[in-house]
Amino acid sequence: MGAGPSPSSTGGPPEQVMDRDEVDRALARLGAEHEAVETSLLALQDHAGRRLLEGAGLTGVTKERWASTEQSISLLWAYFDAYTAALESARELRARRRWLGREDLVELTERLRGESVTLSGAALHNAPTLAGGPARLTERFTLGELVNRMNELYAHSLDLVVAADAVWSALPARIDLLAAELHRTRGLAHSVGVRPGEHPSGDDLESITAELTDLRAQVISDPLAFWVPAPGSSAPGGGRPDTGRYDRAARALEDVRREIDAVLTVRQDAEQRLVRLRDVLSRADRTLAEARSARGEVLAKIAASEVPAVSGPSIALQEQLATAAEYRRHAQWHRLSPLLESLEQKAEDELLRARESLTAVTAPLAVRAELRGRLDAYKAKVARHGMAEDPLLIERYDAARRMLWSAPCDLRVAEEAVLRYQRAAADALVPRHPGPVDQKGES
Repeated sequence: MGAGPSPSSTGGPPEQVMDRDEVDRALARLGAEHEAVETSLLALQDHAGRRLLEGAGLTGVTKERWASTEQSISLLWAYFDAYTAALESARELRARRRWLGREDLVELTERLRGESVTLSGAALHNAPTLAGGPARLTERFTLGELVNRMNELYAHSLDLVVAADAVWSALPARIDLLAAELHRTRGLAHSVGVRPGEHPSGDDLESITAELTDLRAQVISDPLAFWVPAPGSSAPGGGRPDTGRYDRAARALEDVRREIDAVLTVRQDAEQRLVRLRDVLSRADRTLAEARSARGEVLAKIAASEVPAVSGPSIALQEQLATAAEYRRHAQWHRLSPLLESLEQKAEDELLRARESLTAVTAPLAVRAELRGRLDAYKAKVARHGMAEDPLLIERYDAARRMLWSAPCDLRVAEEAVLRYQRAAADALVPRHPGPVDQKGES
């Protein structure tokens, strides 16, 4: 609005009589302020936010604050009318004579600087007070004080109007766009069997629908409940719409969309995934069968050895795989999706368990194979050094070989026999150095 009075137009009785030039300057300044106030009031009157507030079925904090603000706007116009009348009266007095006498100057000084404006009765009835005190039935103002009061009421009223308009401009449109996306997602979800009561994402869609409906109704009827004022800001409309509930609904819908995408992906490659699952479980079963066979061989060929038991194939996984195939046949993609994810992990775990079982069962055979390889390697080394006919080596080799190639094989005893052969071979392969030789070369 107007810039407010200069020091010459502050409250209190005038201290000295103005001369003609001061009167003309004061009238020009007050006229400019009148123009600025009028422009601001008309802009407020035409503001889209104010028109919406007038026609809306308001509730909550917005209803309460708008009722007060409507009174402020009515009081603004009452102040403006009084200001206009006082200014026009001063202008008429000034226009009576080109050369003003002292009495004219005294009267104009009183009108321009003194408490020349009186508002009483209906104009102030139930009018809000910025200081929070009780309203008076009659008040007197200088023109400068009246401009200050109008500026304060205008800023207060505009702040509310701009805040409500900002919320209405931001949130309903975004909510409507999200609701349209929600509608498309609901249709897609229904096509793949994601329905309320049958799938968690279907229940989530119902919850998001209810939240958006409620949120939109509240935003329309109580926009100021969704306004966050900017800390320390004195400018009208300083702040931002609170989009917290909208953002949470948008994130929830995004989570559901990802779940629907996962279900659609399942529909596209379900058969390939089922084939891979059957292959993994088949490999696990074959590995377990190999482990069971190896366990029988170990028990027959290795003596005094702890051999772990081997479990059979997982009946539960086979049943779940059959259930998954049934879901695919009946296009129950929303049920197939989580089941396939669970089965794929369990199948890999089952294959790993089968391989670990085979490794544990065949460990004694691996030890026997390692001892056999070590024995033959030392025999070949002895032969390369021309000591294959050494009686002690032949005896210890034959003893170790009989233990390793007989059934059942005692691995502990066989390992000791191999070590004895190794030590004998090592001793035989140590080179023999000649004795010391004197200076004449005689030993």
